[in-house]
Amino acid sequence: MKTLWSKTYHWINERVELDGLVEFMGKKYVPVNSHSIWYYFGGVSLFLFIIQVVTGILLLLYYKGGEALAFESIQFIMSKVQFGWLIRSIHSWTANLFILTALIHMFSVYFGKAYRKPREITWVTGMLMFFLAMGFGFSGYLLPWNELAFFATKVGTDIAGAVPVVGKPMMVFLRGGEEVTGATLSRFIGFHVAVLPGLFTVLLGIHLLLVQRQGMSEPLSYEEESPKERKTMPFFPNFLLRDMLLWLIVLNLLAILAVFFPWELGKKADLFASAPAGIKPEWYFLFMFQTLKYIPGKVFVFDGEVLGIMTFGLGGLLWLLVPFWDRKSSRGERNRFINYIGLFIVLYIIILTIVGWIL
Repeated sequence: MKTLWSKTYHWINERVELDGLVEFMGKKYVPVNSHSIWYYFGGVSLFLFIIQVVTGILLLLYYKGGEALAFESIQFIMSKVQFGWLIRSIHSWTANLFILTALIHMFSVYFGKAYRKPREITWVTGMLMFFLAMGFGFSGYLLPWNELAFFATKVGTDIAGAVPVVGKPMMVFLRGGEEVTGATLSRFIGFHVAVLPGLFTVLLGIHLLLVQRQGMSEPLSYEEESPKERKTMPFFPNFLLRDMLLWLIVLNLLAILAVFFPWELGKKADLFASAPAGIKPEWYFLFMFQTLKYIPGKVFVFDGEVLGIMTFGLGGLLWLLVPFWDRKSSRGERNRFINYIGLFIVLYIIILTIVGWIL
């Protein structure tokens, strides 16, 4: 007699042909090497994004946009809604862990030369998602309409407005006017809950499709080994179960952070108050913020802040296009200069972030 599971599978299989997918997953293998741990951070980033979506939807059920209601609605969620404080804390901590794991995943791909042919588009879609993740952080920061978020948004949009030619129109577009007001909050709500998630979902679909079609990149050590010496493991169930085990560990870490270090709300934003002393952006923008503080007001004939912003913009573009300017990225060749660049950037981000956090 067929079990309930087999009957359910047979019913679904007749309609969507699951056998083909199961056969494909059974033939899919993942490289095994001393650096295999880095393969899992892409999956962890996906897991955290799913948590972001779920908790974001739950918060949206009670959140009220608008200058007069946003702060109070968050207060209501944290004090009156059952487990509301926990959901908000999980959402906030997940946002930070999501960017951290995405950052680790990005550098692991970079140092592993996994952007090499034929994975250039996979790298580009991944980088565009990382930029959107930064946009998630920036837009979501303002939604509680508290004092810190208000002035951080004001500083951030001021920096964007310093970009030559397009800066001023960009600032007005982001703010919905000349100043940060309730119109800015409405814009950021739209970006955070509709525009950015839509773009991110499209890119995520393309990215996952490419990863599944091309498989995971083989480590550089495989270039010196014969096919018989190369170790692999089945994607299903071996790799998938290990991936889910790490998800469970991350979920426990997230629960500890959310319960024992709940996210504070702070004071409601006052448009006419002066900025509090020592205001800083979120940690993932901190290295850029600290760099701009060190650049002199004038560098030759250029405005220092503008020069810094343009340099970061150019650096981001070059990083996005790494597969196309790293001419030694083909099979059988290594470019140590690329590794030195990546190592410098990692150390630069870590050191400037720590300095910006302390000072």
